[in-house]
Amino acid sequence: MIFMSDDPRPRSKEDPAGRIAVLADQCVLCGLCQPHCPTYVLDANEAESPRGRIRLAQALASGELTADATIRLPLDHCLSCLNCESVCPSGVCFGELLIQTRALLGPRPDRPTALLGLLTRPRLARSLLALARGLRIRRWAHRLPWLFGNAERAALALLPTRGTLRTARALPPFSGAMGRVALFQGCVSGLADSAALDAARHLLRAAGFRVHTLPPVCCGAIDLHDGATASAAAAAGRVARDWADQPADTLLCITPGCLGTLRRDLPDVIVEDAMGFLGRHVERLQFRPLDERVALHMPCTQNNVARNGAVVRALLDRVPGLDVRELPATPGCCGAAGSHGLTFPERAERLRDRVLGHLAPLSPDRLLSSNIGCRLHLAAGDHALATEHPLTLLARQLQPGTHH
Repeated sequence: MIFMSDDPRPRSKEDPAGRIAVLADQCVLCGLCQPHCPTYVLDANEAESPRGRIRLAQALASGELTADATIRLPLDHCLSCLNCESVCPSGVCFGELLIQTRALLGPRPDRPTALLGLLTRPRLARSLLALARGLRIRRWAHRLPWLFGNAERAALALLPTRGTLRTARALPPFSGAMGRVALFQGCVSGLADSAALDAARHLLRAAGFRVHTLPPVCCGAIDLHDGATASAAAAAGRVARDWADQPADTLLCITPGCLGTLRRDLPDVIVEDAMGFLGRHVERLQFRPLDERVALHMPCTQNNVARNGAVVRALLDRVPGLDVRELPATPGCCGAAGSHGLTFPERAERLRDRVLGHLAPLSPDRLLSSNIGCRLHLAAGDHALATEHPLTLLARQLQPGTHH
């Protein structure tokens, strides 16, 4: 446990330290969040728990502690999974507290800024990804440690080894009577999950919606959660400008990892998870049978930001014959967690192994997960594992001629 003396600084909601103090004061130190925190379970260390991090944030904001490498490490280890928020009886806004604290600290000195900057520029990253595959870089990158550091090798390990199942049929006709929506492509999703974007368009059109698509840009989530406030603000500005050009009523994203940041960037806009949105209109769709067993992985953001895991399961249950086995909520985060899997690859692997340990007994034909980062990370730990976004499975099984 971390004990502190009284805060020596005046608290004002207008300055970052004051905002941290106000948010931290919500915590009553009950400890009910501890068993739900993946890093606390991993390390059995109070500093690696929500309660410990809140006390560290208070001490840093008040000036009682200095942000040296040892003090900030538990704060950098946090996965931002928000499991603690979901069970907190006091309503502590831990996610916002962490964002404010990391903004106060700034990015880690060893943050792979250049690599992350590449990943958040989809057009450039797409060209370099094709080059990396052509040169089979993943096979020999470990032999050049002077050229490829830990973060770069971790990123190369995420390159998919198998193709993605796609929806081959042409887009269905639609009436447009249900309204207009816009799809947010994002950066990594736009780069590595184009099949899910196609599937979302397919299903939304079949349900009667006119679909527009925003340009492939980053929402700024990675920078926001890493304390890179200037670049996060720049990303938010780009998203706002792109949205302003869209004749749509609702903005949808295919990965819940972007959802919280988009809502923060566009506070006056209706921003929803695509599967949650489709769940309200599923009566307009019918699906062909599929005799398969799938394992369903719920990303932390699906449960704790979108908060519609039950809707995702209900959508998949509409496919006759599909045997859906949901992975248990514990042990929690798979370890991908934005930039965490690149910055702390060894810790990310330990968290991933705990999730994969629950997968083997299910003997699924494939793993379904809505977050591209989670899917790539989990597949890197089991190269025989076939993965897919739930939307692509639903679009592939859409019954021809039954849409409106």
